[in-house]
Amino acid sequence: MPPKMENVMGRVALVTGGTRGIGGAISRSLRDAGRDVIAAYAGNEHAAKEFEENTGIKTIKVDVSDFDQVQEAAAKIKADMGPIEILVNNAGITRDSTMHRMSFEQWKEVIDTNLSGVFNCSRAVIEDMRELSFGRIVNIGSINGQAGQYGQVNYAATKSGIHGFTKALAQEGAAKGITVNAIAPGYVDTDMVRAVPPDVLEKIIARIPVGRLGQADDIARGVLFLTADNAGFVTGSTLSINGGQHMY
Repeated sequence: MPPKMENVMGRVALVTGGTRGIGGAISRSLRDAGRDVIAAYAGNEHAAKEFEENTGIKTIKVDVSDFDQVQEAAAKIKADMGPIEILVNNAGITRDSTMHRMSFEQWKEVIDTNLSGVFNCSRAVIEDMRELSFGRIVNIGSINGQAGQYGQVNYAATKSGIHGFTKALAQEGAAKGITVNAIAPGYVDTDMVRAVPPDVLEKIIARIPVGRLGQADDIARGVLFLTADNAGFVTGSTLSINGGQHMY
């Protein structure tokens, strides 16, 4: 029989963008696996409070694009709950536009949140992980960082950057028991995808071999695997969960 994914109960896990969609599913799955989860959110305090009440998962407001804010949040979590041993960098935004219409602000906002946010959060936890000789970092990339997407030069650049960041940091962390992996989701049934016009969405689904959108729980199961205590031999990998739409 294959070995079970056995975990030390109570390891502190931070999930950015952790109260909605894919992030919410990841937070709930980690909680159910016995992790002590805190879900970071950027702005919607009412939704975050509702999530906390419904799930029992603690939340914290933090702008991941702000280095100092992230450092302060990580210090608060450490003081209240203990050092962060599991980090899921899930927070992300879109500011879609074709290049000839894209403003510098649209470019910078996406870079600052999606890519600099991954650096900021990883930097905030890496020293404690090195000291503990244990850490699990999972960065949420995208199929669009692998294949590109019309009108998403900024977004695709950040997600492709995440995949390179993952491989480099994995090499740095390996000797200290820190694994760093990425997940590249395909099109998942979330609020962001539901906002796509129906005729466009129909064409997207037609290109997915399994014939459906993904579910947030499909991604969460990948995170559970990569953050398991006995997943220490998997590092520097990108797990594509996309229904066969893009084989990279």
